Amino acid sequence: MLNWIKQLFQTTESVPDPMKYLIVGLGNMGAEYDDTRHNIGFDVVDALAKDAEVSFKHEQLGDLAEFRHKGRTFILLKPSTYMNLSGKAVRYWLQKKKVQKENLLVIVDDLNLPYGRQRLRAKGSDGGHNGLKSIDQLNGGNKYARLRIGIGDNFSRGRQVDFVLGKWSEQEREQLPQVIKTAVDTVKSFGTIGLARTMNQFNTKGS
Repeated sequence: MLNWIKQLFQTTESVPDPMKYLIVGLGNMGAEYDDTRHNIGFDVVDALAKDAEVSFKHEQLGDLAEFRHKGRTFILLKPSTYMNLSGKAVRYWLQKKKVQKENLLVIVDDLNLPYGRQRLRAKGSDGGHNGLKSIDQLNGGNKYARLRIGIGDNFSRGRQVDFVLGKWSEQEREQLPQVIKTAVDTVKSFGTIGLARTMNQFNTKGS
């Protein structure tokens, strides 16, 4: 009888909570990466935390913050592994917080979208993005939601890395608050009304 109760307790403990959402903003830690195009994922989760009046704390493999919204728990993660090892942090916190993969949303910069435009997708290729590549490799493939935020491709041949890791231009910086606000609204919608309805509502934004 005691063993049966113990087994039941362990089974219950391992079941993911469908009301928990892991929201991962991709970026690189360090002052030299602040205000750069590649860190737009960090900027969005920072804005989510600010709106919810919660603070990030340094935890295993990343900085973490949590808030409640419309009965859901949003867990915000900024991996501290650097971009090309982001999958380690995602795998750890999915398991640690018992979040089902359907409730994972990764926020990432995208060179293939015009600046300010965003696309929410249920899955997709990594598109050459090292952060997504790492997450795919360590978390069983590419079937997880991602919010791609366009940073444009206004760079000359051979200057892609400089552009991606570069600071926002003055014109981009003026528009950035609205870009981030739209992304914040999209994340909250993803956690409350679901992926399909959120895609229908928000994928036209920024066009």
